[in-house]
Parts: sequence; C-alpha cells; structure tokens
Amino acid sequence: MSDCFFTTNDGQWFQPTEHSRGPWDEHACHAGPPTGLLARAVEQLFPEHRLSRLTVNLQRPVPFAGFSVTANTVRRGRTVCLSEASLLDQDGRSIITAAGLHLKPAEPCDFPTHHRDLGKPDDALPGDFPIRQTLHDKPAFNGNGVSVRYPAGQDSSPGPTRAWMKTVPLLRNETASPFQRICPLADCGNAFGRNAEPGEVTFMNADLTLILHRDPVGEWLGTDSVNYWEPDGIGLADALLFDAQGPVGRAVQTLVIRQIHG
Repeated sequence: MSDCFFTTNDGQWFQPTEHSRGPWDEHACHAGPPTGLLARAVEQLFPEHRLSRLTVNLQRPVPFAGFSVTANTVRRGRTVCLSEASLLDQDGRSIITAAGLHLKPAEPCDFPTHHRDLGKPDDALPGDFPIRQTLHDKPAFNGNGVSVRYPAGQDSSPGPTRAWMKTVPLLRNETASPFQRICPLADCGNAFGRNAEPGEVTFMNADLTLILHRDPVGEWLGTDSVNYWEPDGIGLADALLFDAQGPVGRAVQTLVIRQIHG
C-alpha cells in the first residue's frame, strides 16, 4: 500500500491511492485530500504570500479514477491576492471549484494576542477514526492512512469532540505546506462532531471553508468540532483547528442532513 494520498507522473494528473478513498463509494475520494491538492495549486501562484482562506464547493463526487487540477490568478495585489482553482475529471468536467485568499505577511510585531492551551498530542490516547464502517469492502481514508488520538474524556462517539489527527503525506517525496497538511483534518468536522451515527442519518458536506491565521506546526493537528443540525435538513459543522501551541484557524462545512428510513 502506498504511503501517500496521491501519485503523479507529470504533476498534472493525480491518481488517488487507497488512503484517499471515501467511506460511502469505492469509486469516489474523501474530499479532504483533494482539497490539499487545490491548496497546493493556488499556493504556487503567489509564493510570496500566505494562503489564509480556501473555500471549496463540492459539486460532484471526486473520482477515484483520477483527476487534474488547474489554478488561475483572479487578482494580484501587494498585500491581498485572490485565486481560483478547479478539480477536473478525465472528461474535463468540473468536480470541485475553489477560491483562495492570499495575504502578504508583514515584519513580526509584538501585537496583543489571545493564547489558549488546547493540550498536547502526547497527552492523548490512540483511538478510532469517528466513522469506522464503510459501504464497501475496499481500504479507505479512515484506515491506515489516518491516525487519531483523543484527550482524556473524549472518544469517537457522537457529539462535540476534541481530537488529534495525523495523516500520510499528499505526495511521495514532496513536503506539503502547513495549509496543505491540515486540509484532510479540516474536512472531518462533520465526522468528529456528528450528532448521530451514519446508519441513522447522513450528513454530507456540500462545501468547506478553511481559514488559518497562522501556519500549523507539527505532524499531529487538532480539531474541536461541533455540529448544528436543523429539522429542515440543513446544518453546520464548526471546527476550531489547533496544534500543540494553540489555535491556528477554523473550518466550517455546510451540511445536507437526511434521516435514513427503514
């Protein structure tokens, strides 16, 4: 089994490995790792700026058969740059669209700030990924490519949850940026913070907005996730993202919630 989420021979066409497969369809990817490739593409447009926000709209299932990624400049400014990116299937159809906001870092200043201790991964205990079952018999994202740890008093059961997660790299022999590395975790807020098990309710996210106010540090990255599910089937997954030094940003997903009958 490969030790990364994707392989590529030309840097343009990406072939998912078993670590990228989604839990519900053996022919589709979990959206977190492809989001990392979209971040990678837009970051290459503005190397002097830092990607601070990425919003992705999940239009169709990401094909496990492979895909390409394109990125374009929307606006190039001295302080603020805007980008757009698309993930395309083999027929050139748009599967995911993304919009990036890139900010030029300033010289370090001693600004007042708020520090919050959210624990350390070494103090947490190994546990299961919150979604353990799949609707197929193939290896998937929730398998060997993801490791999870839970602080004392936390576990993989439904409800607001704090956890740490470490994943395999996006690509072999390439060091992912901090923004790229946190993308797989950012797309898991609806799973960690779910209010019921997937056998009772489906809670698919239609988008993901990831905002980072600083680069995360370390292999283990954390999420403090809560879900808000409304009776009309629309919801929100809200996750505070952090590392061993404290908060780094936030991930928000808009949810489509449907009760399973029978």
